[in-house]
Amino acid sequence: MTAESTLVPPLSPPPPSRSNGQSYRLVVPNSACAPRIARDFVGSLLHITDHPALADDARLCVTEVVTNSHRHTDSWQIQVDVTVRRREVTVYVEDNEPRALPVPGGSDAGDAEHEHGRGLLLVENLSVGWGMTIYGGCTPESKVVWFTLAEAETEAGTGAGAGADSAADGGAGA
Repeated sequence: MTAESTLVPPLSPPPPSRSNGQSYRLVVPNSACAPRIARDFVGSLLHITDHPALADDARLCVTEVVTNSHRHTDSWQIQVDVTVRRREVTVYVEDNEPRALPVPGGSDAGDAEHEHGRGLLLVENLSVGWGMTIYGGCTPESKVVWFTLAEAETEAGTGAGAGADSAADGGAGA
């Protein structure tokens, strides 16, 4: 009982709502190509939706999370959902193996050979929030690992953030 409960982060917050913003979906087979396809999809999407400042971090984070699904589950497909908002983006990576939970950390800093768990530490450091959610109640069916990236605040009246805010407040924004 306690061995399984230690795999779940004690305070994993609920994922942000997917209904606020524009949503996009990619479903890929669970293959060695899945991380690259997801990385290219998310990177292209963020450039097209005027979030280029988030693209590199998003590409890195989605690669780590999709790679975890590929390596540690027998899920036949991996689903990547992206919700784009005015200043932030949330990426949800879903597979159908809710018992294969990711574990952040797990490696000693001095052990260069042991890299497992470092990807989630990267996700934690680059994102403003991340977590995992198991769906299906008493008989879990799937899990989602999600992360949110946010654009840095800009000085009033300067930068892309200020223009995006005024356009969105006027009803013309995303």
